[in-house]
Order: sequence, then structure tokens, then C-alpha cells
Amino acid sequence: MALDIPIPFETIENEQEKTSRTYRIDWDEGRIIGFVDGQEAMNQYIKKAILTPRFRCLIYSHQYGSEIIDTLMDKDVTREYIEAEISFLVTDTLIHDPRVLRVYNIEVEFFDTYHMQDSCAITFDVDTIYGQTKIREVV
Repeated sequence: MALDIPIPFETIENEQEKTSRTYRIDWDEGRIIGFVDGQEAMNQYIKKAILTPRFRCLIYSHQYGSEIIDTLMDKDVTREYIEAEISFLVTDTLIHDPRVLRVYNIEVEFFDTYHMQDSCAITFDVDTIYGQTKIREVV
């Protein structure tokens, strides 16, 4: 039996005022310091989502994180496969957040050392509710 409980107007109003304010990650020093909001918080979210492996961190839902690094580390995966799938992998990483409106212009650049695939840079544009941003992340 469902209960019909009215929601106070203040609760509805507060839901519309949600902010993206979160802790600032100092990536260089590996620590949390201060806060960020708006587009800066979105840029931090994008980087963190790209670098966090999906399905491995129990504190996150299965929608959070990326399968990009796992795909790159698979010894049986070719560059051609990565180039074909990178758009899907990046978009799938970010599109679960309602603040992300569109992910596009996705490009991948490989870096080799001693004829081995060590890492790559992924460059892409993201339209968010705070505006447009260009991202370049090395994974």
C-alpha cells in the first residue's frame, strides 16, 4: 500500500538549487584541498570519471567510471579496435551524469616506447550545463 505524503514546497525548491560544489582534488600533490563548483567541478568530474576503472570501486555505482584503461591494457586489443571504440568508451563514461549534455570531437593519439603501446592521449569536447570544455587526458 502506497502512502500519499505531500512534499513540502521548500523541498521541491531546494532540489532545483542543487550545486556541483565538491572537494577540489590537487592532482599534482595527491590531496584534497578546498572546493570547486561549476565548470571547474565538471572538468574535475570528467578527469576523475575517465581515470576511475568501472566495476572495481565498490563505493561507486556501475554507471560511474571508465573501461578505457582496461581496454588499453588488454594485450589482445589492437590500435584499430581502440580507434573504433574510443568514442563509445568516452561517451559511455560521461553520459550518465545529467550535467553532461554532449560528448564529441573525440580523438586518440598513441605514444610508443620501444615499440610497445604505453599510453595514449584522448582529446574531446564536452557540452555541460555550465558551458563547453575541451579535455585532453593521458591514460
